Amino acid sequence: MERVPIKSILCPVDFSEFSVRAYNYASSLARHYGATLFVQHVVELWRHPSACFAATADEYNDFRGSLVTSAEDRLRCFVQASAVDGLHPELVIQEDWAIDCILSFAENKAADLIVIGTHGVRGFDRLVLGSVTEKVLRKARCSVLAVHQTPQNPSSQGMAQHGIELREILFCTDLSDLSNGAFDYALSVATEYKANLTLVHVVEGNSKSHCSEKMEKANDVLDRLVPREVKDNSGISKVVRVGKPYREITQFANEKAADLVIMAMHGSDSLDDAVFGSTTYRVVQLGTCPVLAVHPEARTKRQGRGISSADVRE
Repeated sequence: MERVPIKSILCPVDFSEFSVRAYNYASSLARHYGATLFVQHVVELWRHPSACFAATADEYNDFRGSLVTSAEDRLRCFVQASAVDGLHPELVIQEDWAIDCILSFAENKAADLIVIGTHGVRGFDRLVLGSVTEKVLRKARCSVLAVHQTPQNPSSQGMAQHGIELREILFCTDLSDLSNGAFDYALSVATEYKANLTLVHVVEGNSKSHCSEKMEKANDVLDRLVPREVKDNSGISKVVRVGKPYREITQFANEKAADLVIMAMHGSDSLDDAVFGSTTYRVVQLGTCPVLAVHPEARTKRQGRGISSADVRE
């Protein structure tokens, strides 16, 4: 199996607890894949109204300069507090709107992955992720790992004493060609971390008895998705459930105490796409563990395995 190329990782931080957890994941992945890690903080002057009351241009520049200097010091301390042996992140300070800087920097550096924390408030069966994270998921042209806040019991979700351990990874697919194309990404990450990998598909329906034929076909497709050379790996399993996909996925992730969920992103500006909005984005919204949304451009073409979404159509 070829290793998925992750050569460049961008981790935007705002010094919050969300950023700390995201940075832990970013640094762990960078160490495993030998990737360059960029740690970025964006100074947004609009968040400091007092800058508007500067009497002169010199006063304004002094104020702006002090914000940048302070940000540089905080970013350096932030990284030093979570230092990883052998890893030397590149620190990036920029000034402008955060979302613009994140997306343009990722594009200019050809980042393979953005790792970002989610600032969510739960309620009424939804989670407002925060405008920056939400827009990164919508607009990024690379894969995005959205990391939730630190759980109450960190050891149960990948937090080791000295970093990140991934033991249980879920790969969730709707069995479409686009979705299945992200499997190599999931297999690569599971191999790197020596983690158990569970392939998950949810058949939409109300009961197993009414969906037995679809479930059988889905099991067959999942089985053929796994390359022959790793079929005997006892760490790989598959599960087919019945219900609403995002609900079943989030529930199963909780049951398995999953450390990571990996799903396909169905294109750029995907928040407005019905498939992404109803499944991947909802799992990011309502789940409790990190979700890696794999961008189409990051997928390896699935050739030679005879797998098609038509295999599970009625």
